[in-house]
Amino acid sequence: MKDTYVVIMVAMASKKEAEKICTKLLEEKLIACANITGPVSSHFRWAEKIESVEEYLVFLKSRTAMFETICMRIKEMHSYKVPEIIALDIVKASKQYTDWIDSVLET
Repeated sequence: MKDTYVVIMVAMASKKEAEKICTKLLEEKLIACANITGPVSSHFRWAEKIESVEEYLVFLKSRTAMFETICMRIKEMHSYKVPEIIALDIVKASKQYTDWIDSVLET
C-alpha cells in the first residue's frame, strides 16, 4: 500500500513549548519537519466564556499512519487540557519531498 502523508496543525501556548515539543517529535523520528508560526491571535469558546489569546501555530509533516502516535505524544507534553491537533491530508506533493519525508521518519 502506498504511504500517505499529512500536515498536522497544533496550537501551542508559547514558542518555547512549541520548540520543545517539535524537537522531541523530531528526535523520536515521528515528524520530518516542523514550522512554527506566530504569535497568532486565537479566539475561541472555553468554559462557557469567549477567550482571546496569543498562541503559536505549528505545522508538522509526517505519514498518516503515524498520526495516532504523534497525537498521543503531543498530549503527553502539551500544556492545554484539550490541545488542538488537526491532520490535513497532503493531496499532492513532489516525489522528492515525500522521499525525503520517508528517509527521515522511523520505519
